[in-house]
Amino acid sequence: MHIVEFTAGSLRFVDAVPERAPADGFVWIYLNRTDFVRHLAEVQAATQRLGGSALLDVHVQDLASDAHPSHYDATSVYDMVIFRRLATLAEVQRDQEQINAIASYHAHGAGAPALGRPLVPEPFSRIDSRAVGFAIFDKLLISVHPAGCYTAHTFVERFLADAKLSVDTPGTRNRVPQGPADLVLRMVNTMVDSYLDLRKDLTNALENAQTELLKPDPRHDTWSAMMHARRRLHALQDLCEEQQDAMQEWLDTLRELPLSAYHAEPAQALARRDQLVARARDVMEHIDRVLHHARRLEQSAETAVQIHFSAQGHRTNDIMRTLTAITAIFLPLNLFTGFFGMNFEHLPLIHSTEGMWAAFALLALLAGGILAIFWRRRYLTRTER
Repeated sequence: MHIVEFTAGSLRFVDAVPERAPADGFVWIYLNRTDFVRHLAEVQAATQRLGGSALLDVHVQDLASDAHPSHYDATSVYDMVIFRRLATLAEVQRDQEQINAIASYHAHGAGAPALGRPLVPEPFSRIDSRAVGFAIFDKLLISVHPAGCYTAHTFVERFLADAKLSVDTPGTRNRVPQGPADLVLRMVNTMVDSYLDLRKDLTNALENAQTELLKPDPRHDTWSAMMHARRRLHALQDLCEEQQDAMQEWLDTLRELPLSAYHAEPAQALARRDQLVARARDVMEHIDRVLHHARRLEQSAETAVQIHFSAQGHRTNDIMRTLTAITAIFLPLNLFTGFFGMNFEHLPLIHSTEGMWAAFALLALLAGGILAIFWRRRYLTRTER
């Protein structure tokens, strides 16, 4: 459990939860999900002392759950926001190794080697999320993160650098958050930006899969990769819609919040509320961009599948047209040979020494004539591959 005290545009780490919140700042307690459960009594005492109310049991369960979707809820004392951030590549690989180990154990026993990773485009495998929970009081913020979460550590390092810069360089703009809600919105915005950063990799991976599907003989694993990509894009859309709902509810609450809740002069309180509302709208705009891109990629994947089926149907039509033309060429020849194969004593050319060569010439002329007609009418064409 880590405790950070923000005071007058600066911050400092403290070893224990202070007895009271600073008059010109707030206290941030961030801890991973395991420590949250272990230190729950201490956290509840801190929320009661600094926030004025303990966390409800249902909210404690939500914050302790790793599978909880993005969600917003509020009480008369605090707000609760759960936001699912993008999993890092290391987290995805660790989960995949665990899945492979479990599958290998059930299939072959404890001593079996681990199964290989599924052959799917890596960017789509990265569309996985982790729940980060926030309990937002007036002077206190409780954030619950997955183990090894980069979000909290990144912001602490950034705020330390900003605070040091503002001290060393007077007049520099101080970017330390003004309150718990401001800090949460900044972290949420960074989480959403990680989805935006993934857009280019997703687009390149999908284009490579489309190119492979349009080949005459695509790799056997391309279909499974494309199906996996479609499933992950659909999951990304559901995730963005949940995030939008949670942020919209919180935005409505921020707009309706009275100025007295900011514990400042009316003008300063109005400026703080406008700043929070603007940040919340910016987060929602970023989520909407991610959702729009996910829908466009899913449409591209669906289009690639349809183009693949059309290309396969075109190749099948070419083959059937060629086979039909060959059949049409040999059908008159079979009729010709069948006629001269009848068991009648008197047939033309059968007793002549030149009969075989004459029949052969007639067959060649007939086949050549039919072939020329088909080629002229483009029944037989050379397809570029």
